[in-house]
Amino acid sequence: MLVSIVIGAATGLGAAIIGIPAAVGMLGFTAEGIVTGSLAAKLMSIFAIANGGGVSVGGIVAFLQSIGVAGLSGAATAAITIGGALLGAILS
Repeated sequence: MLVSIVIGAATGLGAAIIGIPAAVGMLGFTAEGIVTGSLAAKLMSIFAIANGGGVSVGGIVAFLQSIGVAGLSGAATAAITIGGALLGAILS
């Protein structure tokens, strides 16, 4: 059981540090900004039109862009790591 918990935690940590930021970057949310012609650009356009011309602070586009720039917060990384450990415990 302990091995399953450790494997789950390691998987969660890897997802939080590498997987999620990489996936968000592939969508077009990067440290340099939103990539022209990407899914991120299309989402930004859709949400800007829906909000009367601007992207809302704290909205999904802003949230994903913050991950693209800085990665996940320490709290989010810890939560995903713990979630992986719990899943490992449940599955063992």
